[in-house]
Amino acid sequence: MRQTKALSTAQKNFKVQQLVTVVAVILFIIKLVAWWMTGSVAILTDALESTVNVVAGFISLFSLFVAAKPRDEDHPYGHGKAEFVSAAVEGSLITVAGLIIIYEAINNFIHPHPLKQLDFGIMLVSVTALINYITGTYCINVGKKNNSLALVASGKHLRSDTWSTVGIIAGLILIYFLHWPWLDSAVAILFAFIIIYTGYTIVRKSLAGIMDEADMELMTKLVAYLQENRRDNWIDLHNVRIIKYGSILHLDCHLTVPWYLNVHQAHDEIDILSQNIKSAFGESVELFVHSDGCLDFSCSICSKADCTVRKSPFVNRIDWTIENITSNSKHKLEVK
Repeated sequence: MRQTKALSTAQKNFKVQQLVTVVAVILFIIKLVAWWMTGSVAILTDALESTVNVVAGFISLFSLFVAAKPRDEDHPYGHGKAEFVSAAVEGSLITVAGLIIIYEAINNFIHPHPLKQLDFGIMLVSVTALINYITGTYCINVGKKNNSLALVASGKHLRSDTWSTVGIIAGLILIYFLHWPWLDSAVAILFAFIIIYTGYTIVRKSLAGIMDEADMELMTKLVAYLQENRRDNWIDLHNVRIIKYGSILHLDCHLTVPWYLNVHQAHDEIDILSQNIKSAFGESVELFVHSDGCLDFSCSICSKADCTVRKSPFVNRIDWTIENITSNSKHKLEVK
């Protein structure tokens, strides 16, 4: 059931990326028409970035196709890591596009040429900006919901393309009314640096996923949720680790429960923990929970009121934090 749910999520991600790729191709053609009509280097650089959208779209499409494959003997955790590779390539391409834009803008400073039909060109480019923003926002929302780095990367790429297009439109409007042709290159250079920074952040995040770097933002949300919804039978939680495999989150932890619970009762507590986490973070979460029985020193941090085998009185419950739940040691009150 869990694998079927994760698979359907991956398939949905794939369909969203198909839409993104089709949109990227259409917008690229529109920008080429706008550049051919106006001769604007700013619009040309916008079109050059759109070539990256098209290439990156097909790369992301392939990666999501691979990620949607079910697990097999060679890939027991699935194929989700393909998304991180895709995002790394896409981030690199975004950075390259920014560098190309800077080169073309500088070249236009040195060898300027007159612009034409700016009014119609502005209208065409404005349409692409609106479509890009809507598509990018949808892509990011689905990517965050389904924990898909490839979709989030594609969405951010489209939205960065939107802002660069908006800047280009502003520059073209100023050129149209003020007759300052040098703004064509100046605006292109300004937004090229924004594009380069976006590419860097995507590459940085994808490498973090490839290297299984801890997602501190996700861990912070998890700790806050567990702290707020902890049960009396959850005496302690430690050795918590989260690993991302594309749209699937793997969560490992050790849960300390009263030692006198039988196997079925302890398993019920684990099921409740699993259901709570999935209700907050989505169904594409896999939990591997090791249950520990409490020890004598646990009594001082255990708030269970109806415990009949308590060895010492309850003193204080330890609040769970990132620092103490990721530790490999069971928690106890320090004796002063």
